[in-house]
Amino acid sequence: MKPSRSWMPLLAVCALLLAVLAPQAAGPAHAQGVVDAMRGPTPIANEAKAPLLYPTENKDIRRTRNYTMQPPTIPHKIDGYQLDKDFNRCMFCHARTRTEETQAIPVSITHYMDRNNNVLADVSPRRYFCTQCHVPQADAKPLVGNSFVDVEQLLKRKPGTKGSSN
Repeated sequence: MKPSRSWMPLLAVCALLLAVLAPQAAGPAHAQGVVDAMRGPTPIANEAKAPLLYPTENKDIRRTRNYTMQPPTIPHKIDGYQLDKDFNRCMFCHARTRTEETQAIPVSITHYMDRNNNVLADVSPRRYFCTQCHVPQADAKPLVGNSFVDVEQLLKRKPGTKGSSN
């Protein structure tokens, strides 16, 4: 049995469409109206304007956490802090041996533990780069709302109140 040749006209139509549409997607010369979803309305050939950066708060006040197990935020400026494999400026004040002198909050004991919960003499390498979890704050309007309710607040609610267990 011979294979059917009914696919030949379909192949010819596809080749014709490809020939017509290919020059439009060829490159930057033809990409005047094309925009990238990550860049917004800025054409690909143009430089996008950087978003406004809000000034970092420098209040040295501990913020309440927005959700359970949230790492504490950094309540002061860290501009110019060296934080690389050679030196960690955060530990200059927050190391457990320096907190009495600096009055800074000491780094949690969990930062001195390895994966197997063995306590180390120095900060664990997996906890060394503070800004992978802890961030400075800016005095900016929140982008999204937050309806988080702490478990202690839930337990204090009267029965029948929205969010209570009864």
